[in-house]
Amino acid sequence: MNSSHVLIFFLDGVGLGEDDPARNPFATAVLPHLTALFGPQWYLASREAICTPAASLVPTDANLGLPGRPQSATGQAAILTGRNVPQLIGEHYGPKPNTAVADVIRQGSLFQEVVQAGGRAGLITPYPSGYFAAIDSGRRLLSSVPLAATCAGLPLLTAEDLRNGRAVSPDFTAQGWREHLGYPDMPLLSLAEAGRQIAAIAQTYNFSFFEHWPSDVRGHRGTLAEAVAHLETIDTVLGSLLQAWDTANGLLIVTSDHGNIEDKNSRSHTRNPVPTILAGANHAALAARIHDLTDIATAVRTALALPLK
Repeated sequence: MNSSHVLIFFLDGVGLGEDDPARNPFATAVLPHLTALFGPQWYLASREAICTPAASLVPTDANLGLPGRPQSATGQAAILTGRNVPQLIGEHYGPKPNTAVADVIRQGSLFQEVVQAGGRAGLITPYPSGYFAAIDSGRRLLSSVPLAATCAGLPLLTAEDLRNGRAVSPDFTAQGWREHLGYPDMPLLSLAEAGRQIAAIAQTYNFSFFEHWPSDVRGHRGTLAEAVAHLETIDTVLGSLLQAWDTANGLLIVTSDHGNIEDKNSRSHTRNPVPTILAGANHAALAARIHDLTDIATAVRTALALPLK
């Protein structure tokens, strides 16, 4: 395997929507970093792909040829395996994998392919002690991403990894660990620090995956104003991450499993395309080959010189 590194910065439940400030928080959010990259109204579902010297943005099909609303388990599994998981099991399914989805993941994922090629892979979002207790007791199921990581023999990162800078919290700052998870002394990061730390951690892996799930929560619950504020938070982190990114040797992929937050008139997932952003090495050529969620794995394999499937 080559010496490149790829990070998937995963935003759960983020689609491209309409130019309607009454329903789409992107229409009023102040997003200086993403707007500087792609110009005004880059967030519209009606836009074609955008390619600039610094980055590419591709509206990406999350429906994968099936009716109904895309779901997290099958969408995330499609990203990580490169297989059309909804078609394989006959439906969109989620939020957690059922037996059929889990079986597809166990057949192999990007985590496993990198490990088998002798590279270093990791899921760089950590989990609190209560999560492990719930998994061990059977009260909770692994979602697709940690299932794929553990099936590749990778450990899930812990509170100690977060405390010592080896992981970044899904909420970026770790404030949630203090307020809700029983870690009142957990060190906090600013949003800019979180972006820089994600970039630094990613450079220690050949393939890493950062999972940000609060964006989907903001789609399902909360007000339009809260969704606007959340998108502005993401933009700040991405701006810092992009500034720190090793563009010569690294490929950054930002993507999602399904739409949600872009339509606050609904509390359900949408059938809108999701944004896939690529920055860094060979981004334009790789972006030109992305049409749906299954193509993201091909981009990763190409960047890392893994066998194409």
